Amino acid sequence: MEKLRILIPKGRIYDNVSRLFSEAGFPLSLADRTYRPLIGTNSFPASWLDAKIMKPQNVGELLELGSHDAGFTGTDWIQESGADVVEVLDLGFDRVRIVAAIPADTCETALKSSGIVVATEYVNLAEKWLKTSGYNYRILRTYGATEVFPPDDADMIIDNTSSGQTLKDNGLKIIAALLESSTRFVASKAAMANREKRGRIEELAMLFKAVLAGRDRVMLEMNVTQEKFDGLVSGLPAMRSPTVAPLCGSDGFAVKIAVKKHEVPDLIPRLKRLGAQDIVEYDLRKVVE
Repeated sequence: MEKLRILIPKGRIYDNVSRLFSEAGFPLSLADRTYRPLIGTNSFPASWLDAKIMKPQNVGELLELGSHDAGFTGTDWIQESGADVVEVLDLGFDRVRIVAAIPADTCETALKSSGIVVATEYVNLAEKWLKTSGYNYRILRTYGATEVFPPDDADMIIDNTSSGQTLKDNGLKIIAALLESSTRFVASKAAMANREKRGRIEELAMLFKAVLAGRDRVMLEMNVTQEKFDGLVSGLPAMRSPTVAPLCGSDGFAVKIAVKKHEVPDLIPRLKRLGAQDIVEYDLRKVVE
């Protein structure tokens, strides 16, 4: 079978994508100054995958051009490039907002009465928003550290932010949010039209979803007497139904349930009140739903 050509993002997204691959069973290793990571281990390489490190800004367009089959990038860069790709899975991490910000002591209304300089990496997104908002503007393309441009070199910036703290630290205030973005697993239309490649992409997506679901849940295991069994089971928030097995040499049962992590602090005391004994909590690596 032809290899699945996949793009791994460089920069801040890399760590989360690398961890995702590792937890899915395909650890990434990358030698210094190289752009071709090994996927898998020396003993058990994922020989059907061919990976390359690229900036997330380029991923969408490269997929559309057909030189690669799948990859990872943010919604912001997909919309900025206008790339015609298939979104396979929203991975939910590296969440940012694309915002317009101006110096904190500047009046937004005053900016619309004169020509302004707008510094941004998001030229196309900025152009669309500025036109719609009625500004007379000139765009200055930046290549990182956009927040340092005002007030000397720009009147406004359009940039990504997670908390907004960096903007505040640089004396800026947010006046509008253009969109929200997170890391997506995306594929080329050509790859999704190929039965074998689509199958491989969907298998990866299934494993990634299982990892993400596993991160959000834990397994609770407990014992309960036969007398209190019905009351305990009726109070369980199981995914579907609990796993139950009789205890050897006893009239009781061993019960297992997978629950959301945020439920645990309230759930364990409640289970104890319902008669649960010997409660054990442990992490899950994957949950295939």
